[in-house]
Amino acid sequence: MKLLPNHRAHDARHLIQRWRVLARKTGCKVRTLCEVEGVPVLAIESAAAREGVAAAYLSSGVHGDEPGAAWGLLAWAEKHARELKSGAFLIAPCLNPVGLTLNTRVDHRGIDINRRFHDAEDVICGPWQRWITGRAMRFGLCLHEDYDAQGIYLYELNHARQTTGHSIIDRCSRVIAPDLRTKIDGQRAKNGVIRRRTLPTHLPGMPEAIELHVRGCPVTLTFETPSEFDLEKRVRAQVMFIEVAMEAFTTS
Repeated sequence: MKLLPNHRAHDARHLIQRWRVLARKTGCKVRTLCEVEGVPVLAIESAAAREGVAAAYLSSGVHGDEPGAAWGLLAWAEKHARELKSGAFLIAPCLNPVGLTLNTRVDHRGIDINRRFHDAEDVICGPWQRWITGRAMRFGLCLHEDYDAQGIYLYELNHARQTTGHSIIDRCSRVIAPDLRTKIDGQRAKNGVIRRRTLPTHLPGMPEAIELHVRGCPVTLTFETPSEFDLEKRVRAQVMFIEVAMEAFTTS
């Protein structure tokens, strides 16, 4: 899967344009949540989601130095246009487009928005809150990358007792092996899965996945690919993760 030349990995406007084209083909509605420095922050809604069907929530581009996640989400969507047309989806394709352009974790203000999703007054997270409030969701997939990662891994928040992440990581390991560290980002990990039984209280602000969970999304998975690996391989791993997670939650 050759999605784009490496030199376009941080071309946020090109990414956004491809989402607009795909939305027109699939009957999805494109919302502009806000504009930052003249660049729109988009939200994509499938027809079924607009009708109130419980949706799969997918997002990427929270951190601009994690391009494999943003392009992986687009690659999955272009590959699965038929499902996008018929299914219920809420998609935030690039929540930090200026950060993507500048290849930086933070946004146009120098702020990590993944600690701002609780803030109704934030220029990006406030409109995001207003967009998702009252929406029925089946699950949420938040796509990221990690500079320090030694392989793929995920964080899981799940109301169910059974952990879903292990089977998903196992299948995705065909593309990139799991990160086998027993502690990742200060959290206990097992074979690339961090299962959070309680919500963290030490953070300076609320990450997207936790805010979604607090707002009623029954399970959220935050997937991480190692950002120092080959871009094309990272994109393929992101696509496979979405495919496998979709399958897992559709059959469960």
